[in-house]
Amino acid sequence: MKEDFLHYVWKFQKFNTATLTTTSGDTIQVIRVGMHNHNSGPDFFNGQVLIGGQKWAGNIEIHIKSSDWFAHRHEIDPAYDNVILHVVWEHDVEVYRKDGTAIPTVILKPLIPTEILNAYHTLFKKDQKWIGCQQRFHEVDDLTMNNWIERLYIDRLQRKSELMMHRLKELNNHWEALLFEMLAKSFGLKVNGEAFLSIGQSINFSVVQKCRKEPETLEALLMGQAGFFNSENDDPYFESQKENYKFLLRKFQLDATSVIIPKYFRLRPPNFPTIRLSQLANLYHQKQALFSEIMNVNNSSQMYEVFKISALPYWGSHYNFGVTSAKNKRVLTKKFIDLLIINTILPLRFCYDSHLGKDDTETLFTMAQQISAENNSITKKFNDLRPIAKNAMDSQGLLQLKNEYCNAMKCLQCAVGNQLLKA
Repeated sequence: MKEDFLHYVWKFQKFNTATLTTTSGDTIQVIRVGMHNHNSGPDFFNGQVLIGGQKWAGNIEIHIKSSDWFAHRHEIDPAYDNVILHVVWEHDVEVYRKDGTAIPTVILKPLIPTEILNAYHTLFKKDQKWIGCQQRFHEVDDLTMNNWIERLYIDRLQRKSELMMHRLKELNNHWEALLFEMLAKSFGLKVNGEAFLSIGQSINFSVVQKCRKEPETLEALLMGQAGFFNSENDDPYFESQKENYKFLLRKFQLDATSVIIPKYFRLRPPNFPTIRLSQLANLYHQKQALFSEIMNVNNSSQMYEVFKISALPYWGSHYNFGVTSAKNKRVLTKKFIDLLIINTILPLRFCYDSHLGKDDTETLFTMAQQISAENNSITKKFNDLRPIAKNAMDSQGLLQLKNEYCNAMKCLQCAVGNQLLKA
């Protein structure tokens, strides 16, 4: 038994209230359950109850056992002086106020219907289930599921926004610099995301702005910071870019000691760090006002145009320095741009809108819904339970559901778990 379940039972009055009495035999009528408190202090604020015909207004505390009151040291905490009712699963000791009067206690254990208890135990049964409700996940109605996924997507945007705002303060509110770092991380994908982020953070954005007029110069800056010129290669382009970087190193007093060296292991050639860094360099060469442009785009089609770029010409016939390959423009694919939009652009737009006190979530929803759902192990398993991930908003919401609720067993804070308990 968990206190969260008792919170749920009290909040929604999921027990027999017809003959409700205290442990001392006084009748109880619940007028107001109170406001659920998720922070420190009593569990429900400003409740109202009639006890033996006398109206009481104050806070309500819930525990598994009455003795938890003392285990949690509430008897010495002034925040609990105004508790008017103690709601417990089991009553094993009387609890008193500072003036010596007993706090009225209600025992829930004999009052909760068997079907609700069975549903609760099924959700929290310790077995090899992928998620607690997987046997009944398909039973939740579409309206509840769609509204919950939308809420989860907002939660995910808010979480990412908080991380971005923290970094923005470190960058002295330089939004362009923040965008550069976030894009760098996204260009690295899962394998090299942290490595590319470390490259972006190793370069003051003012240096990027000074180098962006010549794409080869900006490419040399990024690849040099990545450590690509620490070896020897007789390829003419390699030698030229290495000299280019040596000049930049001296001019801007660059430091790459904190950079994580990118990996090639298990990467397909189009995702090699050489190709992705060259594409990033060319993007910033071609888009001199990238942040402004991104903030003013209102649909995914326009966003695809923003990112319609390729690697520099040398990489059209190379994946590595000095190794010739079949010719190809090495453009950003639609699938790759979708990942940029999902993981960087939409969260940054949400962050920027929040900073301005602006609510443009409908535009963000529309853009996310215009993008195909992500195809990963989590979305695949949810789709096995029911066909649910239709677009990127759905897949992002499902990632939030699995990581923040299912994995943490927060079924009682989840719309899915709540509906299944009510069923």
